[in-house]
Order: sequence, then C-alpha cells, then structure tokens
Amino acid sequence: MKKQRWILALLAVLAVLAGACSGSTESSDAASGAGDGGGGGGEGVAQRDFRFVAVTHGQSSDPFWSVVSNGIDQAAEDMGVEVEYQAPGTFDMVEMSNLINAAVASEPDGLIVSIPDADALGPAIQAAVDAGIPVISINSGADVFQEFGVLTHIGQTELIAGEQAGERLAEAGGTNALCVNQEVGNVALDQRCEGFTNGFGGEVEVVPVDLNDPQSTQSTITNAISGNPDIDTILTLGPTGATPTLQALQGANRLEDINFATFDLSPEVLQAIADGQMDFAIDQQQYLQGYLPVVFLTKYMETLSLPGGGGVVLTGPGFVTQDNAEEIIELSEQGVR
Repeated sequence: MKKQRWILALLAVLAVLAGACSGSTESSDAASGAGDGGGGGGEGVAQRDFRFVAVTHGQSSDPFWSVVSNGIDQAAEDMGVEVEYQAPGTFDMVEMSNLINAAVASEPDGLIVSIPDADALGPAIQAAVDAGIPVISINSGADVFQEFGVLTHIGQTELIAGEQAGERLAEAGGTNALCVNQEVGNVALDQRCEGFTNGFGGEVEVVPVDLNDPQSTQSTITNAISGNPDIDTILTLGPTGATPTLQALQGANRLEDINFATFDLSPEVLQAIADGQMDFAIDQQQYLQGYLPVVFLTKYMETLSLPGGGGVVLTGPGFVTQDNAEEIIELSEQGVR
C-alpha cells in the first residue's frame, strides 16, 4: 500500500535524522519508555539532556493508546531523550488537569497533551505555555490548540473524518443510523458524531454507552436495534464500543442487514473487517501521534523549527477495508498500527 510505504519511509527518515543530528556526544541518561518507564536509548544513539512529559486522556493499557505509547517509546529511544507518559485512571478532566499542572511544576523541556475538553484543560495548558514550556497537542484539540499558544497539533480533524465515514455509509445504502459514543463530553468524539450526521444525510441517533462496561454497551445496542428495525447503519467511535456492538449484532443475527463501521483499530476490529463482518475502520495512525511530537520537540529544542508552520500535521483519516485488513493486521501485531 502506498500509504504504508509512506509511513515507513517517514519513520526511516526520522531515524536517520536522529542519528545525523546526534554527533559524537555521549551521555548515560536513558530514554524512558512511555508505558513502562524504562528501555534505554538504542545502541549508537547519543543521549540528549531533554525530558518531555506526555499527558493524555487515554491509558497506555487501552488498545488505541498502547500504540500511541509505543510510538512515544520508540521516538524517545531514537531521539535519545526521556519521556514520561501519564494519564488519568478514567476519562476525568479534573484529574487530567491536575496531571498537567504537576508536569508543569516539574519543569520539563517540553509537554505533549491531548485536548478532549478545552474548557477544562485550557488553563493548565496555558500555564505551561506561560511558563515557557513548548507544548504540542495530539489526537484531540485540532480546532482549539492555537488558542492556548500550543506550537502545533498532530492528529486528524474529527469533523471531516466523521463526514467521510457518513458519506461512505450512505453510499452503502444506509438511511437510518446509530452513532455510538463511549465518551459523551469528549469534544473530539462529539465532533465525530456531528460530522457523521452531516455526511450521512439520513436519520442519526446518538447512543451514549459506558466506556468501562462492555456488557452494558452490548445490552444497549441490542435494545436499540430490537426497538427500531429500521436501523440499517451503525458507527462506533472506537474499539471499546465496536467490540460489544459486534457481539450485539452477532447475537441478534443482524450482521447481514446492518452496515457497521468504527473509528480506530484493535485486533478484534481488524479481524472483523478481514472476515467481512464490518465495512471499514477509520484509521488515524496513532503510532505517529506518539512518535512525531517527541521528534518535533527534540528538533524544536535544538533548532526552533517546526513542520507545517505551526498548523495541524494530519495523520488521518485513512480507511481500513477488507482489501487491506490483512496487511494492517501484520503491522498491528508489531504494535505500530
């Protein structure tokens, strides 16, 4: 696939760039792993005396965020820097704000944040910028990052991604849909449903489900499709909603007559696409959302330069279908998709 070759080529160039810029400087400082706090720099990679902190709303144990964490780990090793990955135990903006404030107080050389709720997190992010700490946002916050002086944003524009998903599912014949939202109040997810509604053009009902209760999610979807036989389309906003939704459709014998797609990837999602049980998944290539900010912050510290003039660096949307699912499964097993 052309997109895969482009990603692999980009990562190779960045790795070479890291070696070229490292010179002959040596240090005993180890690059910290994003998820496990360990894993020293690669052999032959000079260690830079930079410490970055990443604070996101997603735990590194989550299938999606574990790939982000892998990207941070690898970039820390390639750049020879230290990176600490932190996240609240649940989707808790008060706790996340506190984590950002604590990170600022520790005076890191750079900060990486997601911005799922600008109102709740804005003051903490602004405090980091006011303290002179370079900040890059990832994943959530493409529409608000500039308000707080964040240097650049790495991710996808959720509204556009949702619109493209809606258009695809409408072309498949859908007229009556559910948009399953596992984190109502997460602005990025709300934008996905909004974009989907715009692109779909038919009836769309937003169905809130519990991120931490798959059984409850399965029951909610079962009740929704049994209560409305006209539903012919379902879009979930992440694997935590997709897997129990798939189980609900299997249990109700509705896989044949309901078009089903999701945002983001997991092993279960990829296998379902390969098996023809799901239409597609929207891939925002989250490995790059972990890898690139570490590289960008490192080069910013050294050269005060940024790609894209401080705008949004897009990592998606891409689409995984039955045509390319097997290739993506192989990359997923390596922890990079």
